[in-house]
Amino acid sequence: MTQQFDTDRFYDAEFVEHRAVAEATHRALKAEFARLLAQAIATIRNGGKILFFGNGGSASDAQHLATELTVRYVKNRPALAAIALTTDSSALTAIGNDIGFHRLFSRQIEALGKPGDLVVGITTSGVSPNVLEAFKVAKKMGIAVACLTGKGGGAAKGMADICLVVPSDTTARIQEMHITLGQMLCGGLEQALGIADGPDPFGAP
Repeated sequence: MTQQFDTDRFYDAEFVEHRAVAEATHRALKAEFARLLAQAIATIRNGGKILFFGNGGSASDAQHLATELTVRYVKNRPALAAIALTTDSSALTAIGNDIGFHRLFSRQIEALGKPGDLVVGITTSGVSPNVLEAFKVAKKMGIAVACLTGKGGGAAKGMADICLVVPSDTTARIQEMHITLGQMLCGGLEQALGIADGPDPFGAP
């Protein structure tokens, strides 16, 4: 006889784990988040841009965060320079087919990146080959490297200049903290740059 699934128990357990990981992340990553925010502020103030990338759910996070910066987070304000390297289907398929999937992001960094920029790779495992290859190329080009990861950080922890390692081995919980930290980065940028409450450049109320 098949055991009946206990929805209530599952629901409660998910929230218990989420809260535990959120509290652990709060305790563990304050200093490293401050470093990430400071680097992002310097990047934008000095005319650079932030390049986000990742695979799967992390690709969605990259697109989400780049959009928060180029469009708005809290309210209408001047655009902030950011791009997700996960959206150009022609580039992604050409690189994957002609060069190799491991070069998916590094090739775009070679084309679009410059010293003074900031790359933010998102990988729950810390061992995604195309993210690590992007870090290697960015560092050779003199571009600052930041990473959002989990599961102990993997190889990414030793390659990134700034690495926020969510203290969890559960992919879903890591992803939840990544988008939280990413949106905190967007909010922090708006406030630190003094534009969150500034005049509306588009004339909307």
